[in-house]
Amino acid sequence: MIHPVAVIGAGPFGLSTAAHLRARGIPVRVFGDPMVSWRDHMPAGMLLKSTPAASNLDAPQPGHTLVDYCDAAGIPRLVTDEDIVPVETFIAYGQWFQQKLVPGLEQVRVVSVDRSEQGGFPLKLDSGESFTARAVVVATGLSGLSHLPPELAAAAADGPAPTGPVSHSSQHHDLTRYSGKELIVVGAGQSALETAALAAEAGAQVRVVARGRGNVDFGAPPWKQPRLRPESPFGRAWSLWALTYYPHPYRHLPAGTRHYLVRRVLGPLGAWWLRDRFEGKVRVTEVDRILKADTSQGHPSLEVLTDAGTVDRLAADHVIAATGYRVDLAAMGFLGHELRTALAVSRGTPRLGAGYVSSVPGLYFTGLPAAASYGPVMRFVCGTEFASPRLARHLAAAHG
Repeated sequence: MIHPVAVIGAGPFGLSTAAHLRARGIPVRVFGDPMVSWRDHMPAGMLLKSTPAASNLDAPQPGHTLVDYCDAAGIPRLVTDEDIVPVETFIAYGQWFQQKLVPGLEQVRVVSVDRSEQGGFPLKLDSGESFTARAVVVATGLSGLSHLPPELAAAAADGPAPTGPVSHSSQHHDLTRYSGKELIVVGAGQSALETAALAAEAGAQVRVVARGRGNVDFGAPPWKQPRLRPESPFGRAWSLWALTYYPHPYRHLPAGTRHYLVRRVLGPLGAWWLRDRFEGKVRVTEVDRILKADTSQGHPSLEVLTDAGTVDRLAADHVIAATGYRVDLAAMGFLGHELRTALAVSRGTPRLGAGYVSSVPGLYFTGLPAAASYGPVMRFVCGTEFASPRLARHLAAAHG
């Protein structure tokens, strides 16, 4: 009996990887709800920070780019760096890609993955089915990885929730619920700034609280990018070009360097087109740090240390933490305990070798969990261009 490969996750990295495996004739079962994180955990009306060229899911054959989808759907092409991609268009593109290249997607949840002494990986599904896979690709994206700093978690005793005092930005699809409310958004990246702008446009009174002086900023528009540097999906810079197209040696860097670059390269910065929608509509308070959050009469407040060294208190009806995501294998509850303890990790992230394989042969990780091994490009959709063909090639050679 030939066991299939199991791909867990149906976002950009899962779909792209599955398409490459199928193109090689490898039996694959793909589990997940297509584009669910983009559909249910991004605010309605959001626009992608990524350019159209950086928003393609990599495919093993031509004809499956964002432009190809636009042509098939009869909508205006999104081509230049000045074209902005609506999240609804990107979701529809991903679903179209899935229907074309990953038919038979199974919208069931993987309950557990273990390792068999006889070889292979026994999987249990929430449908009640059990089967053995010859290899497993974990491509679960941002699911379960939202990060709430301890100082904010103290005000969310029952966990972050849109109806409680504190929530995470990934929990919001409809921001109109805060119309007429006072809202604090914590963060300085695109997620924080765009969430703030959308909430203000929905009628909320919004304040962004960001750490560090001058931390709220926006990128340069395409026509102001330096021309004497190489192009990359993220702008013109030698470092961005190298990290995008040559991530091969990244995993050989010292651990501290790798983790630092993942955090800092392409760090907090708003999209160039967001500036006009943000400035003058959203208040900004830059602080040295947030000391703690608490609730008074059901409303949250933040105690902050100002740049001047004084302590201030900021109150609102609700706080949204746009504080990003942290990879932690402990959050991947579907991985059996013995399997997780057998994995070599670096600061909670899997340590990956060539072809995105973990220290457990046959177990692969792609997308955000691979960023600490292959660099910041793995945080973005365009990372599928590097990751998917290499993962598929390694898996085919090792388990074909």
